[in-house]
Amino acid sequence: MALEEPTGRRRRGDELVNALLDAAWAEFLEKGYAEMTYEGVAERAGTSRSVVYRRWPGKQELALAALRHRGAADPLEVPDTGTLRGDLVAMLTDLNRRRAEMMALLGVHMGDYYRETGLAPGALRVHWLGNRGSVAPLVVERAVARGEVPRERVTPRAIRLASDLARHEILMTLRPMTDDVIESIVDDVVVPLLTGAPPRHAEP
Repeated sequence: MALEEPTGRRRRGDELVNALLDAAWAEFLEKGYAEMTYEGVAERAGTSRSVVYRRWPGKQELALAALRHRGAADPLEVPDTGTLRGDLVAMLTDLNRRRAEMMALLGVHMGDYYRETGLAPGALRVHWLGNRGSVAPLVVERAVARGEVPRERVTPRAIRLASDLARHEILMTLRPMTDDVIESIVDDVVVPLLTGAPPRHAEP
């Protein structure tokens, strides 16, 4: 759908859509889903409510579009340190730096959205990632190719474990992980599971 602002405005097409989605994301972060309004988004974007409504006639659609837009604007990097441990630490450090605040805010602000739509957090993550997928499968596949990880130890849950534990930590504390937490996830849980090595901080 072509999207243009009222006469006298210059923004149109992708430029206008991006401005609206940036405004929707800012509105969501400040007010949460329940208090997010078309009027607030339009005011932040410097346009009219009708311009926002024509593109996203439901607030659920607008919130999802803003989430996809925010995720696409800041993709996680794929680390290549040469070791499984190094890649996992780099992956979680990047996730912590780029996404911890967003995860915590989503955990606080999206309760009303989940109740209204019935959409679970896992499904919302798919909208966030879009077609990009996760970094973790490539990290593990490289470790298998290097001979660090036996193929028979690789399962879908094992691949997701580092990211799942990081998300759990952030959502339970509502703050970014410390370096010690990242290293514990990697050294005491994920590397032992994938390689069979003992946990680095095992009880004596």
